[in-house]
Amino acid sequence: MTPPATDGFRAAGYVDGVSGPTQSPWLRILGTCLQFTAAALVTMTAIAMVSGGVAGAVSALYGAGIVVLFFGISLLIGHYAGRNNPSGAIGLFMAAYVLKVVGFAVVLFLLGTPDWLDRTWFFVAAVVVVIVWQTAEVFAFSKTRNLLYGPVTGPVAGEEKR
Repeated sequence: MTPPATDGFRAAGYVDGVSGPTQSPWLRILGTCLQFTAAALVTMTAIAMVSGGVAGAVSALYGAGIVVLFFGISLLIGHYAGRNNPSGAIGLFMAAYVLKVVGFAVVLFLLGTPDWLDRTWFFVAAVVVVIVWQTAEVFAFSKTRNLLYGPVTGPVAGEEKR
């Protein structure tokens, strides 16, 4: 016979049914960010099309695309690096950030400003997507579970093995 539970968590049955940490949450976070961003982008592109014509809509898509690419690369790096070395992922995030900033700056300076680009809609779309993406990322990350202590490997003090 098992002795009665000595604390409220065990008495309520929480210990046996507790789930572990979220395994590699980065793809789920990426999906959430893309969903929120797509909704904002559809709305923004429609407004840009009405007020700025085709150039405004394409400029909004271009600005948003650069931001999505910039942030999406980080989450993909987190996914692939986090599976093998979760504690080393932060170093890869930092290195990738530096490479992305330099890389995108080089690309933008080499390409210059295309004649068709509506700078206002490019800027508005980029700023809106940054805000929406970051908000969605924080929201999605807040839903992940992080293991603070290692799993219990032996019998819990005061309980018999079953």
